[in-house]
Amino acid sequence: QVQLVESGGGLVQAGGSLRLSCAASGRTFRRAAMGWFRQAPGKNREFVAAINWSGGVTDHGDSVKGRFTISRENAKNTVYLQMNSLKPEDTAVYYCAGVFILDSRVVTNEREYSFWGQGTQVTVSS
Repeated sequence: QVQLVESGGGLVQAGGSLRLSCAASGRTFRRAAMGWFRQAPGKNREFVAAINWSGGVTDHGDSVKGRFTISRENAKNTVYLQMNSLKPEDTAVYYCAGVFILDSRVVTNEREYSFWGQGTQVTVSS
């Protein structure tokens, strides 16, 4: 079993930055593909970013490309989401997710993920 705990959310003005962290415990983190998703009130959960087990392959959703960057430190069992140039429409609860897979691809479909964190709120004021 893997437990994920997100941190780093908060209130920020438009144009500002935040860095979210997702700390993992339990089974071998370094074999897990990881991702970030977000859900705004009244909307479906949206793919934000994904990273493969080694950190060598990443993917980002169209709405965040060029502004957000996913990364990971396997030695610290942690995955990050650096968010720059934040916009009010980035306001949402951000979730970290993981899945153990046998290849080196990224996983962008939320249905493929096995374990999830509890979420952290990000609010961007205009």
